[in-house]
Amino acid sequence: MATFAYPSTRYDPAPVVDLGSREERERLSPSALKAFFNIIERWKVRDEDARQLLGGVTNGPYYEMKKSPEGRVLETDKLLRISYLVGIFKALNILHDKELADEWVRLPNTNRVFGGSAPLAYMTKGGVPAMQMVRRLLDARRGGR
Repeated sequence: MATFAYPSTRYDPAPVVDLGSREERERLSPSALKAFFNIIERWKVRDEDARQLLGGVTNGPYYEMKKSPEGRVLETDKLLRISYLVGIFKALNILHDKELADEWVRLPNTNRVFGGSAPLAYMTKGGVPAMQMVRRLLDARRGGR
């Protein structure tokens, strides 16, 4: 009987980031927030929707983060949410020109995942699982699957 093994790769695996570690969150939070606010600006997302994308952040903390991202330490959930949004942003910019990439989240979408609504509405309503679905959908389109 033949034994099959998964083919080896010449690349070392990327190190896993421990988002449970305060040190890692301290290191990642300022750049994550800067990326988040740049994406929100490019996508022309209203502050109310942006707060929902971060998990329902209230006005005060949201505007503090926006004003001064340095020195902030985000919870794991918020870093995960921002990570999904960065991946979505990247995939959109690979798939589409800059204008469509920036508008895509606000446009009604006929894909049955969205049911005719805009991906932004789907993500603000569905939270992390919805962001993960959008990311997977775009990555599959980007990869030709």
